[in-house]
Amino acid sequence: MRSRCYKLLILASVLSLALTGCLPGFPTGVQEVTASPQAEEMALPAPRLKGEMSLEETLAARRSVRQFTEEELILEEISQLLWAAQGITAAWGGRTAPSAGALYPLEVYVATADSLYHYVPQGHKAVVESKADLRGELWQAGLSQNAIRDAPAVFVITAVYARTEKKYGERAERYVRMEAGHAAQNLLLQAVALGLGGVPIGAFYDDQVQSALSLPSDHEPLYLIPIGHPRD
Repeated sequence: MRSRCYKLLILASVLSLALTGCLPGFPTGVQEVTASPQAEEMALPAPRLKGEMSLEETLAARRSVRQFTEEELILEEISQLLWAAQGITAAWGGRTAPSAGALYPLEVYVATADSLYHYVPQGHKAVVESKADLRGELWQAGLSQNAIRDAPAVFVITAVYARTEKKYGERAERYVRMEAGHAAQNLLLQAVALGLGGVPIGAFYDDQVQSALSLPSDHEPLYLIPIGHPRD
């Protein structure tokens, strides 16, 4: 009887550690966002879990959109798009897009007419990194592709490779880029579901994007995704 109780105590301890992410193989999915001390933090509207379009309708309707009206995105739309790309959907920190080892190397930014926001999945928040319109600089960095200049919002997906390299070594590059593709597709499909459109862009000068957004040196840009209301 004593032996059985001892085994049950050991099992309970192991399960407790696993649930809190303290054992190898049970990642918490939590990555701290580094912001400047002067950065302003803002809460985002809660994401919706039901929409007006089915997944199949969204897939059928998705097309690359490069021309937009002048209508701005509202905060609820920006919030929903950020959540679709990297939102937390499980108590232990799991997100909308799969991540090798649940290490979550991606950081998502969005440039609008008046600010640059850095998404914080924990708590579904955004850090205001700049109160300037940086889309023109992104347009120049992106080989003067007009979709970047004309869209009311440009989402920028960056990667911190070191987060994945610590577990997967040289294969991290493959895994991180796969993950960026997952997040980008989530973002683009969510745009369609909201009646918006967008286009994934990979043709840009990495160093110019980093400079335009004053990104940390280890945040390597992988995607520019202009999103807005499609022009008929």
